[in-house]
Amino acid sequence: MNHELLKTVIQDQHGVIERSEIVPREYKFEKNANYILVGLRRAGKSTMLYKLVKDLLADGVTWNQIIYINFEDERLSEFSIKDFDDILSVQSEISDDRGYYFFDEIQNIDGWERFARRMADSKERVYITGSNAKMLSKDMEAKLGGRYMTKLVYPYNFREYLEADHIKYDKREGLSTRTKGKIAKALNEYMHFGGFPESVSYSEKREYVENIYQKILLGDIITRNDIRNPYALRILIKKIAETICNDVSFTKLHSSLLAVGTSVSKDAIISYVSYARDAYLIFSIKNYVSKFAKRESNPKYYFCDNGLLGLFLYNKEPALLENVVAVSLHKKYEENLYYLKSTKTKTDIDFYIPEDSMAVQVSYSIEGEAREREIMNLVRLSKQMDAITKYIIITYEEEDTIKTDGITIDVIPLLKFLADE
Repeated sequence: MNHELLKTVIQDQHGVIERSEIVPREYKFEKNANYILVGLRRAGKSTMLYKLVKDLLADGVTWNQIIYINFEDERLSEFSIKDFDDILSVQSEISDDRGYYFFDEIQNIDGWERFARRMADSKERVYITGSNAKMLSKDMEAKLGGRYMTKLVYPYNFREYLEADHIKYDKREGLSTRTKGKIAKALNEYMHFGGFPESVSYSEKREYVENIYQKILLGDIITRNDIRNPYALRILIKKIAETICNDVSFTKLHSSLLAVGTSVSKDAIISYVSYARDAYLIFSIKNYVSKFAKRESNPKYYFCDNGLLGLFLYNKEPALLENVVAVSLHKKYEENLYYLKSTKTKTDIDFYIPEDSMAVQVSYSIEGEAREREIMNLVRLSKQMDAITKYIIITYEEEDTIKTDGITIDVIPLLKFLADE
């Protein structure tokens, strides 16, 4: 690889980092560890690397020690695994001091994991980003041998969204009427258009998210997996969006596509869902009380950002509310988040977190008949599972404490759930 070209790429990236505005993210990094950052495209992984670079500079590291390579730079289109050693050579040419390596979207280079392992074995400081879940497969983890710590990066949570929008929220201090109005507006936007970092500054937020979905996410999934029936993939994702709040099987998804005249095999459906998960477009949670086979085949799907879900739903605030709660809980509990559903016991609980002994229902409002329905769901559950000690109903704006049948149910408005968690 031409060393002067590599130096130019690195220097240009230094300029990008210097000019960048950094919104603090709620992620912690061990000072002497190597990391792989993965997650949805445009979720802010690169900006988190910029923050790590600026932290190093604040600690006395010089720009000449910072080797930042973005492998989506078109000037590196011919870069291959044999060229990685040129990066090390360039670092030694630029500085006599230790280098700090940042490799953005490294999955574009076949065989990158062998280089990453060698770097870790050589005690180099390395930070890597990627947008492909295959980077975290068991096989990949075995190849890296535990040499890197992993961070799954989501779009902004609501506190970060407020920070990016220059809105100050402090629950300990009184808020002016004007500030309350700004927060209410931001909450409505966040629920409908999601938390993609760049979307905060856009007035046409839906148009921005649509562009991300169509040109980047779908295009990436189609190209990476050589999908021959892109139309079927598009319809499938729309159908998954319509199942939010409900469990669904591959058989049901297959039938729903056939019903609208889309000819595709069930095996293709299974593959397409896997591809969407690999791209962090969607995630799933399982039924805690199901037997293993059914638990695996009847999950509930959610979108990793509300803006993406909002592209498919119109006037569906209850679904958007449940999805934004699901994203928040999934970020915190990951694979330890479940739902509870049993026709035998008439159990139907939106979210169950065993490690916190907590059951969570989501209801846009609990006025009228919804109040009795949601309360009875939790009361019924309390008589079936002694392990549960926390009962919560999340609404859009209602707040209450309900004591009934020996349990206490906290009714929490979305703002309080997202901003105070």
